[in-house]
Amino acid sequence: MRYSDDLIEEVRSRNDIVDLIGGYVHLKRTGSNYVGLCPFHNEKTASFSVSRQKQMYYCFGCHAGGNVFTFMMEYNSMTFVEAVQFLAERSGVDLPKMDYSEEARELADRKSALLAIHKEAATYYFHMLRREEGAIGLSYLKNRGLSDETIRKFGLGFATRKGGLYRHLKKKGYSDELLSGSGLFTFDEQRGVLDKFWNRVMFPIQDVRGRVIGFGGRVMGDGLPKYVNSPDTDLFNKGYHLFGLNIARSTRRKYIILCEGYMDVITMHQAGFDNAVASLGTALTGQQANLLRRFADTALLLYDSDGAGRTAAIRAYPILKNAGISARVVDLSPHKDPDEFIRALGNEAMEERLLHAEDAFMFEVADLEGRYRLDDPQERTAFQREVAVRLLGFPEDLERENYIEAVSKKYYMKPEALRKLVNTMALEGKTPARRQAQTSPERDEAAKMAGKENGFVKSEKLMLTYLANYPEAYALTKDYVGPDDFSDPLCHLIAERLYAQLAEGKANEASLVSQFSDAGEQRMVAELFHTTIETNDPKDQNIVFTDTVVRIMTASNERKFRDLEGQGMEAIYKQIEGKKRIEAIRNSGKVFELVHLP
Repeated sequence: MRYSDDLIEEVRSRNDIVDLIGGYVHLKRTGSNYVGLCPFHNEKTASFSVSRQKQMYYCFGCHAGGNVFTFMMEYNSMTFVEAVQFLAERSGVDLPKMDYSEEARELADRKSALLAIHKEAATYYFHMLRREEGAIGLSYLKNRGLSDETIRKFGLGFATRKGGLYRHLKKKGYSDELLSGSGLFTFDEQRGVLDKFWNRVMFPIQDVRGRVIGFGGRVMGDGLPKYVNSPDTDLFNKGYHLFGLNIARSTRRKYIILCEGYMDVITMHQAGFDNAVASLGTALTGQQANLLRRFADTALLLYDSDGAGRTAAIRAYPILKNAGISARVVDLSPHKDPDEFIRALGNEAMEERLLHAEDAFMFEVADLEGRYRLDDPQERTAFQREVAVRLLGFPEDLERENYIEAVSKKYYMKPEALRKLVNTMALEGKTPARRQAQTSPERDEAAKMAGKENGFVKSEKLMLTYLANYPEAYALTKDYVGPDDFSDPLCHLIAERLYAQLAEGKANEASLVSQFSDAGEQRMVAELFHTTIETNDPKDQNIVFTDTVVRIMTASNERKFRDLEGQGMEAIYKQIEGKKRIEAIRNSGKVFELVHLP
């Protein structure tokens, strides 16, 4: 079941966007709008604008934008349905109960119960840390330099030797079936039910919304394994979450610090680096990198300075790169980990090391250098061949060229020689993701068509911007351009809904955004409504607008010509007439007067 459009619109209209966002962001009135520092990226000059008239927000820095639903989805990592439900409760709108299937209802109820169990378990462990049985755990944390405030901030706790969590949760009325699915217990026919975690300092693992979904436990003493995580459950998959991200997502810094373990993250946060996170006892995964990409486009790898840490950093780099994240590596030497570094040199020294983090690719090349004797001609050649293969990992010519220049300068190579070697490696097929240097007429034509198509999409977006911001644009062009003339799937969908509103008299920007449940789509709609089309002369505005209309008509007519096979002469004549119509506009010098001139 999906809530009706009328109900969604009622929820939206009952939540004033200035009042809502003002609860999260300090806003100052400027003219008819309100401005503040963008909550979605770090900035010193306010570029975040909220319009009470349009009931929309837009950041001219990072291009985040949308209505009240978009804001809740982006800021609090909610789904569209969760945002609707939250805002309905906030504004006193009664929503009908979602008509779930029996299976879906059972799954939702089970997830809710498991979340309640984990919340109760976290509270239990937290209190046990302050009991006599937890003294060893509290002593360990204090010896690691953690303050009471930090312990409270991360909800750290202790699982005693005797267990006791099972009995505690049974008293709360939870069934064995649910407790078995929580991952917190081991059910054994001979030994009975055992707490999975005992004699361990406990680290609650939270999702980005701050809900406890699992635990990590550090053993007291010399027992093995030193760290144990919750197993995968209906709530938790360690490859999909990052420890500390629920806090780091709100940082004002421009980047995320990626650490190896729980204590690294906690130590960094206590030192004032509130943007530190860690993977959960495993190597970084693609899913974790994609999650990270939602909150930052740069990651600093703060791994241990030993061989294992260097290897982990090198393995993480391509995963981050594939997710669109720029990676740099922090040098902690001569110290092993962040805790040891900060204890020895302090917070300012850590800030300095972060500031001078090394490009991850250059770090990989430096690590590779250590495997060869560069004073030996044969080994130096082998090193250069290895570097050339790695350079093929950059599909973009400009980026690859920049790294060729950087590597050549550092290792005293001739750039043209390294460039030639890279091309040779590509021709020899040394990497599966190779991008061959040679070209072909077919490839050139494909690239040309791709560029042409991208140009058409830009025109379609520009046309939507005109329609959204200039009331007269629709009346001037409705007989020339319609929704079917938009080729990009999202542009076409936006056009259908925007044209329907314009046909009824006026575009309702915030309402239009609500018709898209995906935050990315909402952001694009918001950007269309907030894009400013600047020209030096009002006359130029009319010319640009006319050119945009003609380009869309031309592209649409060309597509329809390509699809004419088997449609008969009537369709062909129709397209010929369309072509004549376009030529008539061009030949007559017709201008659609969007801006009326004196």
